[in-house]
Amino acid sequence: MERNLRPELLAAGAAGVARAAELLRGGGLVAVPTETVYGLMARADRDASVAAIYRAKGRPSFNPLIVHVADLVAAHRLAVLDARAEKLAAAFWPGALTLVLPLREGAEVAPAVTAGLPTVALRCPAHPLMRAVLAESGLPLAGPSANRSGGVSPTRAEHVVASLGANVDAVLDGGACEAGVESTIIALRDDGRWQVLRPGPIPQEPIRAILGTECDAVTSQEIEAPGQLASHYAPGKPVRLNAETAAEDEFHIGFGNVAGEASLSASGDVIEAASRLYALLHEGAAASQPRIAVAPIPQDGVGAAINDRLSRAAA
Repeated sequence: MERNLRPELLAAGAAGVARAAELLRGGGLVAVPTETVYGLMARADRDASVAAIYRAKGRPSFNPLIVHVADLVAAHRLAVLDARAEKLAAAFWPGALTLVLPLREGAEVAPAVTAGLPTVALRCPAHPLMRAVLAESGLPLAGPSANRSGGVSPTRAEHVVASLGANVDAVLDGGACEAGVESTIIALRDDGRWQVLRPGPIPQEPIRAILGTECDAVTSQEIEAPGQLASHYAPGKPVRLNAETAAEDEFHIGFGNVAGEASLSASGDVIEAASRLYALLHEGAAASQPRIAVAPIPQDGVGAAINDRLSRAAA
């Protein structure tokens, strides 16, 4: 009997990219690195492929997906971009900004991608391997983080394999992800307002500078984009935040002057902390202690995204 070889482990390079694209065109699931985290990619225009994402992750069907596009031309085929969206795309694409925009009539997007909403979340990623897969496949790719729903997001190929195993057809190994936390998501409203639905590597300040208006607070409980569930990114153990010290039964994740058993950044650099966040949550999940404690993280810049993920992990 032939042994089940799923997932295929694909090396970075032309052959790995070509195989990933082949599987995606055929309706398969492939975990691909982006500059933020590894994404579980499938073609966004096929119902069965998108349904396979939800099955593999155990993801609630009301939680929409981000669609990854190669460029602005591809974005226009799927969504209606106004002048504000064009400015933001010019400034931050390719990159870690996701825009929630009105879905274009007749766009080839499976209904499950948008979870029945009249909007679609679009991102043009910067990671060279992800861009190569987009170009080789010729498809917009729907892709949440490549892990079981609600768990810690993967920043390395081995995280994907440990979380999803044979539920994914292949993993394209591009090493560790640079940013380490998922993209910033903003929604552009018809009345001129804009809202941050999920903090990420791009903080509010440069977005505000381009749009010229203040960010509007999110008051609706409706799930419009990934990462809005109250409990998310959970390592499977209780998580205590703002911990200067730790109890004997806690794996202590440090930051700055708080050393811990492992540190997000000994120098207090929030960019480094973001890149190490999920890797250390994975380490804490595997540690012998039954609980995790995390040192205080400043709220400035990408620190807001780190604290958002930690608060949901602790929920």
